[in-house]
Amino acid sequence: MNHTEHHPHTLDITHETCPMTFVRTRIALDGLQPGEVLCVTLRGSEPLKNVTRSTEALGHTILSTEDTADDIHILTIRRN
Repeated sequence: MNHTEHHPHTLDITHETCPMTFVRTRIALDGLQPGEVLCVTLRGSEPLKNVTRSTEALGHTILSTEDTADDIHILTIRRN
């Protein structure tokens, strides 16, 4: 695990709806250097599915998905 994985960037999009969930995630990822990590907090199964699929389609890596209370999910993404 590199230093950036200990101090990831964060993005809370729990109040956004598709397609803005992925738009906001992509803007955040575009601002990172390769290898840096972004933790995205989102709400609902549709944003989780869409952000995961679109992020992987761009070549980034989903390191983990954590499900919490109230249908909130935390995606940990490494920018490739």
